[in-house]
Amino acid sequence: MTKRKRNILAFVLVTSLFFMWGLANNMTDTLLAAFKRVLSISDFQTSFVQSAFYGAYFCLALPAAFLIKRYNYKTGILVGLGLFIAGALLFFPASNTMVYGHFLLALFVLAGGLSILETAANPYILELGPPENATRRLNLAQSFNPIGSISGVVLSKYFILSKLDSASFEDRSSMDLDALQFIQAKELQAIMGPYVGVAIVLIILWIIIYFTTMPQAKDDSRLHLSDSFSRLMVNKNYVMSVIAQFFYVGAQIGIWSFTIRYIMEELALDEADASTYYIAALVLFLIFRFVFTYLMKFYSPAYLLQILSIVAIVLVGLSIVGNGFFGVCSLLMVSACMSFMFPTIFGLGLKDLGDDAKVGGAGLIMAILGGAILPAIQGQFSDYFGSIKIAFIVPMICFAVVFYFGMISKRVASGNVS
Repeated sequence: MTKRKRNILAFVLVTSLFFMWGLANNMTDTLLAAFKRVLSISDFQTSFVQSAFYGAYFCLALPAAFLIKRYNYKTGILVGLGLFIAGALLFFPASNTMVYGHFLLALFVLAGGLSILETAANPYILELGPPENATRRLNLAQSFNPIGSISGVVLSKYFILSKLDSASFEDRSSMDLDALQFIQAKELQAIMGPYVGVAIVLIILWIIIYFTTMPQAKDDSRLHLSDSFSRLMVNKNYVMSVIAQFFYVGAQIGIWSFTIRYIMEELALDEADASTYYIAALVLFLIFRFVFTYLMKFYSPAYLLQILSIVAIVLVGLSIVGNGFFGVCSLLMVSACMSFMFPTIFGLGLKDLGDDAKVGGAGLIMAILGGAILPAIQGQFSDYFGSIKIAFIVPMICFAVVFYFGMISKRVASGNVS
């Protein structure tokens, strides 16, 4: 097989992983609404789902970089997939114990696998072809991520959210313990089912990748963490890319985590019906990922990042001051803007890093910690003010940081910033 064919095959297999972790990410987003009803907990407490999920990204990203440096990208992918499978299978015992903390542990293990996968897959895609097309190639691969996201929410809509009992918080608080536990057991079994099903698919994918010859893209040099870190810390473009990624991921996860809650509040819908609108947001995310990938032929990534950040700020503001369907539409359109941001920040941040790209990539994955911290702050805002709407000021501020990074990156590209 020629090098070009090996690259294409590797690109297809790795791109399938973008689909799978998109599915896992957005199934997780719907769990906040599910656990709120099942366990009758606050918005802040439901945000622990994202804290466990994205906290794992922070904890595992740097070890993943060492793993990839010591072996190769394929090894990182296989280890990441293994943890992904293990975390998904842990939903089975968690549904039997009916303990919230056990679900959080399962999500932490699952997301640890995703952290390793993303640390390996994102820079691997950058290396599977000419460097001048690397950012565009990553955007193309990332375009399959929202397809997985949509699939994840569809699974949740029909196999999780639609299975939730209609009993409200007040109804549940007046039930006797046995009746309440009977309802909760059925609901938690519904939550478990899709995750175990995903694990079975992943086992098949793991076997295929294991037996497929893929470009090694191995770096045989030693990983000098302190030296790489020192160089990265004086690289203003890279430092700002990590900060921007932290705030961007916090904005994305905060918006998607509470979209269903926002729609339920504004349109008086239940979780399953509100999730239909969430699916619409992800469809916009998917469509505009391809649109903006095409526009990169004519406009620089940094310029597009600035424009879309401004539009996102305006749209979030309209969702805060708007009501009903207008507010919902404004919030959904934010996903169109977000479709461009993660891979672009990642690609711009790793530009011209050379041997420091693996450590740099780990740093950008660790920045996903924003998804653990900022949604929790958003949840506290919601609990304090008694409404989810005002809490969207948190992602509004985050997009301002993304805009600033776009401005810095554009200056770097023009040679105006060292």
